[in-house]
Amino acid sequence: MMKAIVNSRIITLQGILYNHVVLFEERIKGIIPETEVGKFAVVEWFDGQGQYLSPGFIDIHVHGCNGFDTMDEDKRALAIISNGLLQTGVTSFMPTTMTMSFERLERAMEHIRQAMKAGSGAQVLGCHLEGPFIHEKYKGAQDKQYITVPDITKIQSYLDCIKIITIAPEISDSKEFIQTCVEKGIVISIGHSSATYEQGMEAIRSGASHMTHTFNALPPLHHRFPGAIGAAMDSGVTCELIADNLHVHPAMQRILLKVKGLAKMILITDGMRASLLGDGEYDLGGQNVIVKDGEARLVDGVIAGSILTLNKAVRNFMENTGLGLVEAIQLVTLNPARQIKVDQDKGSLEAGKEADMVLFHDDLEIYATFVKGNLLFRR
Repeated sequence: MMKAIVNSRIITLQGILYNHVVLFEERIKGIIPETEVGKFAVVEWFDGQGQYLSPGFIDIHVHGCNGFDTMDEDKRALAIISNGLLQTGVTSFMPTTMTMSFERLERAMEHIRQAMKAGSGAQVLGCHLEGPFIHEKYKGAQDKQYITVPDITKIQSYLDCIKIITIAPEISDSKEFIQTCVEKGIVISIGHSSATYEQGMEAIRSGASHMTHTFNALPPLHHRFPGAIGAAMDSGVTCELIADNLHVHPAMQRILLKVKGLAKMILITDGMRASLLGDGEYDLGGQNVIVKDGEARLVDGVIAGSILTLNKAVRNFMENTGLGLVEAIQLVTLNPARQIKVDQDKGSLEAGKEADMVLFHDDLEIYATFVKGNLLFRR
């Protein structure tokens, strides 16, 4: 059943295409000049109304939205999060856990595993396990009573659904843990860590290839003690960034882009359940969070995730860095797809890839979201 999107500005890796049509079913069949569309038996037409058409956004670090969280016992939570994310242009994501009891973590991972098989909105790609293998001093909004050392036996049953693990590599001899995870295809990310530059580089040599919300919940970059941030900047790891202008100053966002380059940065939200809802009191990993004036904080003032959406992250980052739209979109499409090895199916508008697509206005307000060729959200 061939479908077509006409009258849009199509964002490809080569640049923006005008006067072209995207033909698709569950996957993209081709991108052709408008003059050739008569050769195909199209049964459903979508008018892009002159808006941008881009690959669907991928959020590899998000806890929740719409009043629900990955750690919730409620079995509806992931479906509600999945559907909420559609209105922000996200077509696939990684539900991200918090440091809680292992019983709660196992239930959360089981829910994620089930959601990977039977999603309803944005596709669940797997679990980002953020904690409990972190450092108490840099726990951020995580609950310290459940922090523990990296131990593969504790997560053995869930290696099929875990795609990223955030660890503080210095809290025990984590070399073997890192190597085992990498052999299983899991991305190891340095985060919530007090690691020195040397410890960070040792973890990277062992296979760590990612940094969780760069600059946040890490010792600051110091010219005599570069720390884990220095190790990330001085190596090939890919850096997550929360571009809400609260977590990281715009100047540091520009500096990170200059140091790492376009291919080694991924914009994330670190969104929590208040995202899409606004001010009020909320729960995050069993802790009380107050959201006021767009900031989410624990009672003691510690920043607790964000209410950022991924389309706004792109807009902020473009304003802060002067980056063009074609380049900025890669930070939420191709780059995350490559990092978690789903780029054969996702991350760019090309024939053969899944028809995960998003239409948006010049200001990046989302107009329509398609997942595997199905229109699941329209403004």
